[in-house]
Amino acid sequence: MIGPNEDAFSFVSRFPNAKVTVFGDYCLDAYWEIDDGAPENSLETGLPIRRVKRQRYSLGGAGSVIANLAQMGVGSVRVVGLRGSDIFGEKLQSLLDATGAITSGMIADAGWETMVYAKPMLGERETNRIDFGSFNQISSGTLDTLLGELEDAIKQTDVVILNQQVECSFTSPGTIARINRIISANPSVTFVADSRHYSGYFQGAVLKLNHEEAARLLSQDPGLLETDKRATEIAIQLSRKIVKPVLLTRGERGIIVAADEKATLIPGLQVIQATDTVGAGDAVVAALAAGVAVGASLASAAVIANVAAMITVKKLGITGTASAAEILAAVPDLNYVFNPDLAESERHARYLQDTEFEVVTNLPGDLAISHIIFDHDGTLSTLREGWEQVMEPVMLRAILGSHYDTVEESRFHKVREAVRQLIDRTTGIQTLVQMKGLVGLVREYGFVPESDILDEHGYKHIFNVQLLQKVNARIEKLKKGELKSADFQIVNAEPLLKALHDRGVKLYLASGTDHADVIAEAEAMGYARYFEGRIFGAIGKIDQDAKRHVLENIIRENGLLGHQFATFGDGPVEMRETERRGGLCIGVASDELRRFGLNLARRKRLIRAGADLIIPDFSQLDKLLAILQLNGKNSANVAQENTVRQ
Repeated sequence: MIGPNEDAFSFVSRFPNAKVTVFGDYCLDAYWEIDDGAPENSLETGLPIRRVKRQRYSLGGAGSVIANLAQMGVGSVRVVGLRGSDIFGEKLQSLLDATGAITSGMIADAGWETMVYAKPMLGERETNRIDFGSFNQISSGTLDTLLGELEDAIKQTDVVILNQQVECSFTSPGTIARINRIISANPSVTFVADSRHYSGYFQGAVLKLNHEEAARLLSQDPGLLETDKRATEIAIQLSRKIVKPVLLTRGERGIIVAADEKATLIPGLQVIQATDTVGAGDAVVAALAAGVAVGASLASAAVIANVAAMITVKKLGITGTASAAEILAAVPDLNYVFNPDLAESERHARYLQDTEFEVVTNLPGDLAISHIIFDHDGTLSTLREGWEQVMEPVMLRAILGSHYDTVEESRFHKVREAVRQLIDRTTGIQTLVQMKGLVGLVREYGFVPESDILDEHGYKHIFNVQLLQKVNARIEKLKKGELKSADFQIVNAEPLLKALHDRGVKLYLASGTDHADVIAEAEAMGYARYFEGRIFGAIGKIDQDAKRHVLENIIRENGLLGHQFATFGDGPVEMRETERRGGLCIGVASDELRRFGLNLARRKRLIRAGADLIIPDFSQLDKLLAILQLNGKNSANVAQENTVRQ
């Protein structure tokens, strides 16, 4: 597995030395924004008129690969393809010229209809697409000329991308037979085939496939590729079949590179915001080609490609690209998806004997824990239990505005699902970042006029006012003695803090909640004293995360190594940040309503974020202290005494 510490990104700076040719199906993506105002009928036909408010065009198919190569700073990019002599062909040509690519290999043919995907858009919703060029047939003369252009381009190329997107492509099985002869005649050039319909016909080219294409090639059920183990086996099987490397893309599951009976798994990347997968595959093949062209191994190039795909899926409503600068800027904050198979299925869980502690990774035997960071809400405290039920209606009303009571049911459910996904993806992140995501959704759905859209601070204020009503009512019950602090704690939370404090461990509290509120709530709960002032919360700056700040500071100021600090948390943020720095990640998959027992949804999130150990609560306190090597036994001894059970 190649993960966050891979040095593949050093190759990105060499992209200006790369020489890449792209041969295949050049398409135009057309976005026609339809006016959804009062309908008007045509005088001639009596049918409703659809009026276009705005039109925009972008490169699609092989053109999207060209756009990515150009954005990545590849020094020499050559176009070899076919367009019509129609108005769309002229637009396609102008967009290709604008990338700086060498377009002398683009042939204009009066008998060819430029391939266009026209997408009438009603707000964020794409209506029935209109496709141009679906009945093209290439003449033998034009094909000869086209393949001649390919052979000329190869003389000045390190890597050739063979792109086949549409069934009416000139890259048909017959044409591929001729291409295979060209591949055989140029052994010093790497060919990468990205073919939607004819992958099995290419010989001598690296195959880039998604899981559906791979399954179809082997007559397998695509569902079999969902686990890492099975997908790896199939990737190796495919590589053996074609006697060439295979690159298998799997979305948020990452990429598998198979060659010479071995496979390398590049784990997937977590993306917090909403995604649009259009163009992700093109970014992958572009980055792969650029990397190989400057000397990177396929596995290292795939690491770069993985990040490029992540960047493109964040770009909504367009065929996204990833620039070299964007790739390098993303590297320090990559959030890898860990152990996805285990996260999806608790039946494969392994537990320490006589405990409720699920072992995700082998625990180190040399722990010397001196510093521990705790998340607050859901990890220690349940004062804010139910915050999701407060946030969801706040977000729904913000997005729908005056349409909240009148919007059609299907649209309402679509918006609600988007809100729930946002909340799920951002659990544990400071509220301000969640509200930044809300601002994006408000704009995306378009129910609220731009002049009425608040910024993240405005929406956060609305949410906080409603949430604090609930929290303050609970605190008031504590003050009156109607309820005890333990009634709002995950079981044994305070006894754990006391035990750690008594053993000289420095404790830190880090939360995405506002700083003053975290302090007030910890004091109301009666355990603030154990942290000795080391309590940190959000300070109203979206670029300053309390959890990251705490981790960076304690490691730097105390010169800590990974085996000297641990983090307890119920959200993915603290797990990712601790894993990134080599500490022990203890995921608290708590049930906030009962205050004990396992929450399966949290278990899944925590494992994917890098947790080493999953616990439901702190009820087995002595065993937990033993694992931390804080009861006179080290964790290796504990593991021997408490053998792992299924």
